[in-house]
Amino acid sequence: MGDVILEAEAIGKSFPGVRALDNVRFELRAGEVHALLGENGAGKSTLMKILAGVQEPDTGRLISHGREVRFRNTLDARAAGIGIIYQELNLIPHLTVAQNVFIGREWKTAWGTLDQVRMNRETVEVLARLNLDIPPATLVKDLPISKQQMVEIAKALGHESEVLIMDEPTSALTESEIDELFEVIHGLRDRGVGIIYISHRLDELQHIVDRVTIFRDGKYISTTPYGELTMDEIVNRMVGRDLVNQYPPRKNVPSLQKLMEVSNLSSRGVLAPLSFDLYRGEILGIAGLMGSGRTELARALFGADPVDTKTVKINGIEVAIHNPTEAIRHGVAYLSEDRKHEGLAVKMEIAENITMANLDRVCTLPGIVSRPREWEAAQKWIDELAIKTPSLKQKVNNLSGGNQQKVVLAKWLFREAKILIFDEPTRGIDVGAKYAIYELMGALASRGVGVMMISSELP
Repeated sequence: MGDVILEAEAIGKSFPGVRALDNVRFELRAGEVHALLGENGAGKSTLMKILAGVQEPDTGRLISHGREVRFRNTLDARAAGIGIIYQELNLIPHLTVAQNVFIGREWKTAWGTLDQVRMNRETVEVLARLNLDIPPATLVKDLPISKQQMVEIAKALGHESEVLIMDEPTSALTESEIDELFEVIHGLRDRGVGIIYISHRLDELQHIVDRVTIFRDGKYISTTPYGELTMDEIVNRMVGRDLVNQYPPRKNVPSLQKLMEVSNLSSRGVLAPLSFDLYRGEILGIAGLMGSGRTELARALFGADPVDTKTVKINGIEVAIHNPTEAIRHGVAYLSEDRKHEGLAVKMEIAENITMANLDRVCTLPGIVSRPREWEAAQKWIDELAIKTPSLKQKVNNLSGGNQQKVVLAKWLFREAKILIFDEPTRGIDVGAKYAIYELMGALASRGVGVMMISSELP
């Protein structure tokens, strides 16, 4: 590892009702991979946004190469050599790879038009540094998520970033794609790039990480060389207690009663005819690589995507599900892997999100929502699921990922769904929140709910 290239000292940041960061510190050296760990809501993303110029701190200071700096916007941070790859990719899908790599710093011809030839040529050079062979004229929307992730890295490298922030970079990748990413990370480290790595997949750390900094509840806990910590010690510092078992014991035995029977479900080019049964009180796991049809299966059952053939029986009675409205009417709920775009109205309040799938329950007259009823219903689930929020009027986009996931769950529990389809329910959430999700799934099963769980986390 080289010299310290970026420091954050005594950083504080507050939002309405929330103290996101309280006197935290962090340092990054050239040529190191430094993991920043903590539960959802620990303040990791807030600090990264400050380092990337998205937000300014209320207190404290940033130091780059020994000199104090102030980032008023992302351009200031970029000029200081800081690049960031967000968990939700920040690409423009209808533009080409080259146009995304050079966005905001496009080359122009002598006539003032875009110099597409030069941008394509230099994009090929940047991609070659990542051992990627992607035609620069390819539209980003035509690439798989894994390759889009690499384009994000290329965009950061194109800005000659000496600091690269990676926020959950493996959450949408297969095992082989993760191996490719780790090779890229090793190459960047060898060239002196400092990498800040955020991940809830703790088993990844052993392959790439040099040091570990841990936050808890917006406070700095420790910075330690990775080799000096056991996994139990890392988890203990993250959650503030011993987490003896990462998977709660199952207390119920599924009944022999079929809750849902699916026959000959097929979708041309996506799903071959398949059939399966879901029993009352059962958690049914759906495994497979990215692109194997897992999400397509879930969306087909929920009526979100058209299918060629499908026969579905619920409690022995054949039902027609052509759209999500019909699925919800028959007690089927779907927790999408993309909770922000397909599961939540992020600019609305928590209470509004929890009740939106069952508005009749909180209306005094048809079409007229009673705010006291809505708040009472929402508060019940906020308490039951331990959703961390200063108020039920809090906007959902101000919550951490784990708490957003709980809001989606609360919505369907308030709807009293009998069949719950979880698509990657633990993606991007910490070990403590995962345990809570697993516990909840077990509790639902013990009440006779049928659960389908799609996950890339095979343990």
